[in-house]
Amino acid sequence: MTDTQDTRGPQGSGDDRVSSGIATGDGTPAGNPVAPAPAGVRTAADVVTEELVSQLTEGVIGSGRTSSHTPFTGEKLAELPESTPEDVAFAFHRAREAQRAWAATPVGERAAVLLRFHDLVLRRQDEVLDLIQLETGKTRLHAHEEVQAVAVAARHYGRRAAAYLRPKRHTGAIPVLTKVTEHRHPRGVVGQIAPWNYPLELSVGDALPAFVAGNAVVMKPDTETALTAMWARRLLIESGLPKDVWQIVIGEGHIIGPAVVERGDYVSFTGSTRTGRGVAQKAAERLVGASLELGGKNAMIVLPDADLDKAAAGAVRGSFSSAGQLCISIERLYVHESVADAFVERFVARTERMRLGSALAYGADMGSLVSQKQLDNVCRHIEEAVAKGAKVLAGGRARPDVGPLFHEPTILDGVESPMAVCTEETFGPVVSVYRYEDVDEAVELANSTAYGLNSSVWGRDGRRAREVAARLRSGTVNVNEGYAAAYGSVQSPMGGMGDSGLGRRHGSEGILKYTESQTVAHQRVLPMAPSFGMNDAKYAKFMSLSLKALKALRFR
Repeated sequence: MTDTQDTRGPQGSGDDRVSSGIATGDGTPAGNPVAPAPAGVRTAADVVTEELVSQLTEGVIGSGRTSSHTPFTGEKLAELPESTPEDVAFAFHRAREAQRAWAATPVGERAAVLLRFHDLVLRRQDEVLDLIQLETGKTRLHAHEEVQAVAVAARHYGRRAAAYLRPKRHTGAIPVLTKVTEHRHPRGVVGQIAPWNYPLELSVGDALPAFVAGNAVVMKPDTETALTAMWARRLLIESGLPKDVWQIVIGEGHIIGPAVVERGDYVSFTGSTRTGRGVAQKAAERLVGASLELGGKNAMIVLPDADLDKAAAGAVRGSFSSAGQLCISIERLYVHESVADAFVERFVARTERMRLGSALAYGADMGSLVSQKQLDNVCRHIEEAVAKGAKVLAGGRARPDVGPLFHEPTILDGVESPMAVCTEETFGPVVSVYRYEDVDEAVELANSTAYGLNSSVWGRDGRRAREVAARLRSGTVNVNEGYAAAYGSVQSPMGGMGDSGLGRRHGSEGILKYTESQTVAHQRVLPMAPSFGMNDAKYAKFMSLSLKALKALRFR
């Protein structure tokens, strides 16, 4: 994941070699087609009205003013409250006051809020799809992935929270005589820093288990995508969440980010590995827990028996969803040499047919990058690779004719170390193709990175593909899918190994991390000490015999 705190600079191509997307006299190909905008499609002015901004910012603490912009055109979207460190302190005060009553609310009532939120999100999804597109530049279908993910998380924790959180009985030190119960208590106020690339899923999606576990949340979304997070807050309040339980603060990351980390009873962060290390250090100094989803340089392995048409389609989705601005997207493609040429032919053809677009409607296959910083990084990686001998098989150019931050989906061949694109996270629509001779080599290459977030394996023999998957050093591995199967399976944990982070979202780990465990042991009849006239030696002998008996009886 690239850095969550990103300032959008002057709009432009960032590349002197950009193509207009129109065929030229010297034979330059036309490039990716542009999806036509449907008649009557909404505009930013239609969606982001003063009334809407006023409604969404109600209750957001900020003594200053700042602005957000749309990457589609660079135009200002909204004026927003800007928070100071003092505002953050007040937000935590509000949240702590509200959290006490919220924690005392029965878990069934808290869970019901999530289930009502699930229904509202699906019923009013067009509202947030417009906001996600305008704030991130992604296509409507890619925006809908966020709606799906949030609905699934709300349903799962709405149905399963009570089971995850209920007191659990355990075998005590002396069975029958020692009664042990494990309780789960909310941590208090969670400090959450959410990124810009998935402003719905990585804001409220991560907050839902914290809420249902009885916590309050003080969240700092990225300024450029704050409208989406505030929309989710408004809907959750409509669903029954007390308004002060979720506080949102807005401002520059280096100014108010530390204030959030320094006050949270637990810290949830999604962003760059560099920033994540600093967050972890700050949390450790205060002896509070933290979950960190960080960077990735994710690999996809195409086995010799793979269905090449399906693998090529999956590579397009895995590499270019949200213009590659996805922590779990594919940036490295390892293809067996026996099928490499046939696979690349299919992959290139599909990539070249992808339609670029910025309309608030379905139809485009890929949208815009989010900022000048992202575009510059994409162009830098491609230019350096080509200068050192790599070949562009598809794309490779910015597309200012579509929008100031558009770039074509790009496939590179012949990438080698020390090219930056070989090892650095690009976080854009760029994927490199590599050939391998045997599966052991492919596994070694896929694991040859400090990151370990997501991987993908493609093959017709499912058992063999799963065996390869289990050898990969990454928190999630998808077989015959790029990323969505594992991420969408919310009963199972999702997170990274190595430089890709700490902790997990989803499943039991995704909610229990927001709790403190407490063991209550009730000793009955006999004390844990000599009794009934036994001296120390007799007590020690008695306990030794008891321990042997417990093992023989297969007690755990």
